[in-house]
Amino acid sequence: MNTFTHDTFISPFTWRYGSDEMKEIYSEVHKRKLLRRLWIALAKAEAKAGLVTEEQIKELEEHKDDIDIERATEIENEIKHDLMAEIKTYAEQCPKAGAIIHLGATSMDVLDNMDAVRLKEALGLILTRLNTLIEEFKRKVDEYKDVPCMAFTHLQPAEITTVGYRFAQTLQDLIDDRKELEITLKSIRGKGMKGAVGTAASYCELVKGSNISAIELEKAVMDEVGLEAYDAATQIYTRKQDLRVVAALSSLCATMYKFAADFRIMQSPPIGEWSEPFGKKQVGSSAMPFKRNPINCEKIDSLTRFVSAQYNVAWQNSVTTFLERTLDDSANRRILLPESFLATEEALLTLTKVVAGMQIHQTGINRLMSSYGLFSATERLLMELGKRGANRQEMHEVIREESLRAWADVQNGKENRLLEYLSSREEIKALMTDEEIKAFMDASLYTGDAKKRCELVLSRA
Repeated sequence: MNTFTHDTFISPFTWRYGSDEMKEIYSEVHKRKLLRRLWIALAKAEAKAGLVTEEQIKELEEHKDDIDIERATEIENEIKHDLMAEIKTYAEQCPKAGAIIHLGATSMDVLDNMDAVRLKEALGLILTRLNTLIEEFKRKVDEYKDVPCMAFTHLQPAEITTVGYRFAQTLQDLIDDRKELEITLKSIRGKGMKGAVGTAASYCELVKGSNISAIELEKAVMDEVGLEAYDAATQIYTRKQDLRVVAALSSLCATMYKFAADFRIMQSPPIGEWSEPFGKKQVGSSAMPFKRNPINCEKIDSLTRFVSAQYNVAWQNSVTTFLERTLDDSANRRILLPESFLATEEALLTLTKVVAGMQIHQTGINRLMSSYGLFSATERLLMELGKRGANRQEMHEVIREESLRAWADVQNGKENRLLEYLSSREEIKALMTDEEIKAFMDASLYTGDAKKRCELVLSRA
């Protein structure tokens, strides 16, 4: 059930883009539950130093899910500090333990560790979505690995590739993106419990004379919430961590952008080899009822372009939190991190739907092969002529002359007569029979080892 209305501005990510799972990770309720989880972990660690009682810990745990955003907002409006408002709200619910909540901590001791937990959760969900997309690409590579089609360089007909080999290029990039995301996920660390400037001075003072050190207290807290801590920090964890996360997301988005942009070209009627899934009642254009626009791939390119722009924000954040900390990053991180993940996830979900339901049109493939395939096969013919002792440069000129002649025919809407033109050249007839010329001008066989390379990519997926 929606808890928002449409009579004021809301983000498209609130209701249009992203899954419920990702939105929950970056929800205020989940955030505040994680903060309470960290306060409980801190209390448990401080209990080892004799600073907190078991009764206080029990009370904190009893109220760990009693999130009251309305009350916290009332307090924040008075004191102008969001974290202190949450502390006071929690403390009101815990009369016995309220006095020890956040003992020794500075705001970022809980906020940055909370964010590190969310980074791990969000990266894990992105990897789940990516693995689903990779499976769809694997199916397409395997199904179409030996189906020949025209390849294009400089957006001009070039040689022959296979449909599956086209998919294999993207699959290979997605596999690399997955490795980078996995490395990034494993590298996520929290600030730890290091206090106002990262020296843990407050904790050192608190545990003085007890049987644990500040470093041991920090480890106990981090173990409780499933994080490793940076060895050194300022008031915050290094914002290079956010930069690495956004870089990994941006790299994945680059792969999706490239494929979606190519898909849009492939769906263009002059090529017409691929098309997006199109519903029975789907409307392509408000003005032109016949249109079947590639709206999903256009959405993918739009969202991934947005993510790419976030890299600069993360870069600026990593260099302008001067000395031990400023608030230059604070407001934009509320937007930067959740929206980067939500946009990336929406692109992944959409591309998975496109690849799973797309149509590949053999008629379009055959039309292009018929129009331009003969030109591609000339290289195959040239290689064979060279093997039979012909002068490569002389034969290249012969083929160039006749290809341009045939190209002019095609441009004027006439039949491609390249095979006829080449078969009439004495320089070629001296080395090959008409049947041999025809056989070596069969472009469908000129796919090299594309099929084998598809299988190599599949073996690494």
